[in-house]
Amino acid sequence: MRGRARTVKTAPRAVYVPPKLSFGQIAGLHRVDDPLDLKSSAALIVDQDTHEVLFSKNDHAVLPIASLTKLMTGLLVSQAGLPMDELLAITQDDVDTEKGSRSRLTVGSTLARGEMLHLALMSSENRAAHALGRTFPGGLRAFVGQMNAKARLLGMTDTRYVDPTGLSSQNQSSARDLAVLVNVAHGDPLLRMLSTSLGHEVALGEKTLQYNNTNDLVKKLSWDIGLQKTGYISEAGRCLVMQAQIAGRKLIMVFLDSADKISRLGDAERVRHWIESMPGLTAAPLQAARNSRG
Repeated sequence: MRGRARTVKTAPRAVYVPPKLSFGQIAGLHRVDDPLDLKSSAALIVDQDTHEVLFSKNDHAVLPIASLTKLMTGLLVSQAGLPMDELLAITQDDVDTEKGSRSRLTVGSTLARGEMLHLALMSSENRAAHALGRTFPGGLRAFVGQMNAKARLLGMTDTRYVDPTGLSSQNQSSARDLAVLVNVAHGDPLLRMLSTSLGHEVALGEKTLQYNNTNDLVKKLSWDIGLQKTGYISEAGRCLVMQAQIAGRKLIMVFLDSADKISRLGDAERVRHWIESMPGLTAAPLQAARNSRG
């Protein structure tokens, strides 16, 4: 009796998909010489009291800003004086069709406006941010118009918004403009409190959901952070803005298009150590220079 030939199944070959390049990588901004060896394509460190620029790197480059957008969203909602206890419902309109990102706020979830704002600023909740814009007086289109009008009023000439979440790569700004926004947002006590909150529980029916801050630095005792916001989409890379007090100086820090979650925090740590190492707490301004080797 002849044995049957066995067919050997081979596992399908994994297809390598190269990572999508950010706008900063495409523009070659990473190849700029940087005295602090930051991993961000663009960065700016400003003394909040004196407005002195302590460090700059590609600070005029206009790049996608991802969820840093939500800082403007929060500023408008806070300044509008809308009732923070008013209940808002997540609808299908708030579901992300741009990037297909997930959310634990299912359609039909209802939270107070204040809680939506808390989740948008602390945990970068996209559906919460979209709902805040959609329910603004005049609707979403009017809200985005107000975002751009506020940017112009603040002198943010490099800035453009198309949605309240930052999921679109058309939401763009420069480190210079974002430093202006951080300074203004830091003047709002509600934004300071919500953006630096460590965590928050929300009750949705019989479920209780725990949300945490997307910026691990707020948990560290070595940091004194007054305001913060993180952001990420592939076109923007990893982004971070903060107001922090270091060695007695109030600083505004902007990091755009860093390689990963850890490197943007590492850039902030490098800046902190540099400021703390300066004799007499006076730091000579540093500026990145274009790499002559291309």
